Amino acid sequence: MSLPVRPLLLGVTLLLAACDGGSPGLRNESGDSSNTGFPAADRPVATIVSSRWSNEEARDRLNEAGKVMDLAGIKPGMTVADIGAGEGYYTIRLGQRVGAKGRVVAEDIVPDYISQLATRVVREKLDNVSVRLGLPADPRLPENSFDRVLMVHMYHEIESPYEFLWRLRPSLAPGGQVIVVDADRATENHGTPPALLKCEFAAVGYAQVSMLPMASAGGYMAVFEARGARPEPETIRACKSGAHAKAVTPKPNGAHE
Repeated sequence: MSLPVRPLLLGVTLLLAACDGGSPGLRNESGDSSNTGFPAADRPVATIVSSRWSNEEARDRLNEAGKVMDLAGIKPGMTVADIGAGEGYYTIRLGQRVGAKGRVVAEDIVPDYISQLATRVVREKLDNVSVRLGLPADPRLPENSFDRVLMVHMYHEIESPYEFLWRLRPSLAPGGQVIVVDADRATENHGTPPALLKCEFAAVGYAQVSMLPMASAGGYMAVFEARGARPEPETIRACKSGAHAKAVTPKPNGAHE
């Protein structure tokens, strides 16, 4: 499933060609996701900022990654995706946790981050880690592959959450879970209100398994699983923005009121 790390340093474009977990028929050749049938998010979108929101030593003193991995049930031998991996704080620690029999795929949409992270992965000799360049509305992950997908401090930066989550669903292995760590504040302030997060996931057919406070990571950790059939894009309805958004219950055919 994952690609060798060393060839990644020779050309990130190979990653793009080698992995497309979405449905190409809904995206034109330029990668533009407009007019694809997905609703626009009814909320502001935070700008992408430097992934180094605090130094790694400070985060380790709080055992941030360790707590998240423990609560997410990440174990040796698992296959895990780190979405919006940035400079690789979680990627490196995930690689160490899953061990030689596990796999980690680090995805980001910023080519500079991917290049720097690929260099770091090779330097730290993490042969079980590969990196991939995604698109803003498509993580471009292989299907039926991941036990866990981590999205840490980045969900509020996704411009097209419904399309993104829709394209992400096929990448989950049976029993796979999506783990979101974010702050409980407005999206324009680099957070996501928990009710809005739950609503947006539910609109694409995910069920919330748990929502736990995560002070060491600045907010909370939410766990989701895909349930039922993936809805058709035109049946997805955008959630109302704000901290008091109400989750919706999918109809059998994936449509929503």
